[in-house]
Amino acid sequence: MRKPNFENLKNRWPSTLVARQSVGEFSGGILNPRTMANFSSRGIGPKGCVRVGRQVAYDVDELIHWLQNRSELVDHDDEPDGSAPDQAIDG
Repeated sequence: MRKPNFENLKNRWPSTLVARQSVGEFSGGILNPRTMANFSSRGIGPKGCVRVGRQVAYDVDELIHWLQNRSELVDHDDEPDGSAPDQAIDG
């Protein structure tokens, strides 16, 4: 299983922390703040979580590491119907 490289996300981000409310922006829409809250409450979220009052943030390196461990590159051959993702199928 090949893993994607999310290190470029770190280079675009202006801080060493990502606020939970900003994980969608950080990840290009892959992550959702509510989902991240659920993962954290179940103990399966990224390590390095920081709480300041009611706000929660993730260490950028830990968030990238967590995201890479939960991800895999998908080849067109891996699609269930053999078609490329988002490709229209003519009937």
